[in-house]
Amino acid sequence: MDEAAGDDDMKERRLLITGASGFTGRHAVAYFHAAGAEVTAVVRSSAAAGIFPAGVKQQVCDLSDRRAVKTMIDEVQPDEVLHLAGKNSVPESWRDPLLYMEMNVMSTLYLLEGLRTRPARRILVAGSRLKFKPGNAEGPPHPYSLSKTLEELVSLAWCTLFQQPVLLAEPCNLIGPGPSTGFCSLLAQHMVRSEAAESTSEIPPPFKLSSRYALRDFLDVRDAVKAYDWILRSGEPGKIYKIDSGILRELGAVAEQLLAHARVPVGMDWGPENTGTEQAAAPAAAAVPSSGSETLAIQEGLSSSSGDDAVSLGWSPQIELSRSLADIVDYYRASREGGVS
Repeated sequence: MDEAAGDDDMKERRLLITGASGFTGRHAVAYFHAAGAEVTAVVRSSAAAGIFPAGVKQQVCDLSDRRAVKTMIDEVQPDEVLHLAGKNSVPESWRDPLLYMEMNVMSTLYLLEGLRTRPARRILVAGSRLKFKPGNAEGPPHPYSLSKTLEELVSLAWCTLFQQPVLLAEPCNLIGPGPSTGFCSLLAQHMVRSEAAESTSEIPPPFKLSSRYALRDFLDVRDAVKAYDWILRSGEPGKIYKIDSGILRELGAVAEQLLAHARVPVGMDWGPENTGTEQAAAPAAAAVPSSGSETLAIQEGLSSSSGDDAVSLGWSPQIELSRSLADIVDYYRASREGGVS
């Protein structure tokens, strides 16, 4: 992780980070702690204690418990809250939609209520690009989308009704080292399993792409955390800040660049051969590590932002995709070897 830019202002900050044991949360805790902030990491279980740097405070709290949240806020008395906690699995949201309302909507409301008597305390809520526009005739595509849309609406409402300094961030697809269920991490895990199975008969089934031509914007999670810092410091309450790399990339091209790190042929199902809607899936084929650099199919300037306020002043992405992908592979290889938790 890049060294955080510490300063006197950071050392005066008392920051509460929810979802601290998650993918983004771990990076956020490390970044703000390294910069000198007094960080309290909120987790659901004390078993997560070992993943944080020495000196980071820890609070075990069920954010769906209103009284527990108020007690935590009163005890920590944070200057700022970075709210990263929540549920984010679309399939799981179909199985247990009420859980998603509790964890994504009600937990946010409990935090807002806990801070309402402390009007100067800023809170940044991490939203989702999978929200939908209320009033759309098609309605929400899944319960997860509904939960994140409601989370955004109540956050903005509390800002308006009670003049709370509430800010919202909507990151694109975040990647980087650490435990993630994102596309790049899943493919890296598949690669590492393929490498481990080289001398056995337990070859994993091919990794399947839904479409090698689908466009996605990928941003390193460490850059996103720095954007969160900028928004907490300088953002305007009531605004939704889009966080992007500014480059849309084909999934297949990103997969090829990631597979260039593989030490063995990796089974891949590349999905439809072209962008047509009625195409048979391509047969599984092994991707062989490349000896040269890959040329990515990218479209610069076509940000995935859908409007609102882009994070521009005081922040810009610094970590190249190639480094992000290499760090992801290194993380999962070290994990398999017992190097990281």
